[in-house]
Amino acid sequence: MNRIFFRFFVLVMLSITAATFVIYFAFSRLFGDPLEDIARRQAAAQIFLLEQYVDEAPPDDWLTRLNNVRVVSKVRYDLIPLADARNALPAARRAQLDRGEIVLDPASRSFYRRVDLEGNRYIGSHEEVLHAQNLPIDINQALKMEALRYVIVAIALLVPIALWSRSHWQGLQSLSRLADEFGSGKLTARSQMKPSANIYPLAERINHMADRIEDLLEAQKSLLHSVSHELRTPIARLEFGLELLDARAKDPDLSKRIAAMEGDLRELNALVNELLDMSKLDSARNLQAEPVVLGEVLRECTEMLPPSQLALDCALDDELGELELDRRLLARAVCNLLRNAQKYAGSRILLAATRDHKGVEITVDDDGPGIPEDEREKIFDPFYRLDRSRDRATGGFGLGLSIARKAVALHGGSLRVEGSPLGGARFVIHLPA
Repeated sequence: MNRIFFRFFVLVMLSITAATFVIYFAFSRLFGDPLEDIARRQAAAQIFLLEQYVDEAPPDDWLTRLNNVRVVSKVRYDLIPLADARNALPAARRAQLDRGEIVLDPASRSFYRRVDLEGNRYIGSHEEVLHAQNLPIDINQALKMEALRYVIVAIALLVPIALWSRSHWQGLQSLSRLADEFGSGKLTARSQMKPSANIYPLAERINHMADRIEDLLEAQKSLLHSVSHELRTPIARLEFGLELLDARAKDPDLSKRIAAMEGDLRELNALVNELLDMSKLDSARNLQAEPVVLGEVLRECTEMLPPSQLALDCALDDELGELELDRRLLARAVCNLLRNAQKYAGSRILLAATRDHKGVEITVDDDGPGIPEDEREKIFDPFYRLDRSRDRATGGFGLGLSIARKAVALHGGSLRVEGSPLGGARFVIHLPA
């Protein structure tokens, strides 16, 4: 709300300022200086007195009436030589003075006007100028009034803009929360915006898009789940048939081939199980969160690893405490990272965990060859393997890291990889508090 309103406020104020300058220059070009017009209105009483009282006197009585005005008026009236008046005025205003017009000088609160052009009022009157000073001219007050006028106009514009912005901002905030929920795996999230809302058409289109995405993902998940289940039946039959064949086989070479085929079937069966696990991680509905002691879960993960000659060290913060999470899924993610470290570590693996006000950070370090920077995001893609001698014997199916990232994401956390102080790779799990 504040950002949109502030931008509108700045835009409106800049527009009003620009319009003020445009109006000023346009009026100056077409109708003369607006400031002089303001000054003329403020000095209207003195100009009226001069034109309607002093100038209306007979020629012999003109000076007498001028002196009468001097006595009663706070304005100072002086008669000065024409040459002095011309020197006091800019060149552009001298022509007005020569024509006998009143020439205002708002800056000095005065005006100039020739006594007459023919010398009829007294001898040499055509060579003298009436200089009126201390006129009741206050340009600053007039400018303040103009500024106040524009401020009132700006406020009158900004109030409806603020109301308009507020309704839009609330709608956009609602759509932003919807996008966060939908992106976190809650595929049933939809906008409940009223049809009278300003951005209801946008919300309606987002709902339609969410419906199509949910249908596509459910169809994909259903297909993957169905195919995986259907594959288990022929795999089971093949395993049974190979066992019978191996029992009757008397040729040692044939027995070796049968054993290799059984190994391929076990690998295929493991792949089907991995795919089924992947399909279960596509929705937050499979998350079974409960309060768990994080330290216990991490220590259990180290005990679930297969035997290895590698040194596995733990550096767990005593203040880890409890977290609301799915114990099974988090353990699966950490175990996948530890098994991955077992495959590529040289001699040492380090599991560490710390907690602060932002959340929990779990790290798995190894002293293996590490992972190139340009491939650190790709390794989380399903079935992706690095080029350096990672076949199925060492690298699995390329699903472990993908499963780990999905399991962490279901908890609202993140999983990234970076360089390790041990020289290999470091996998970092961040879980929000």
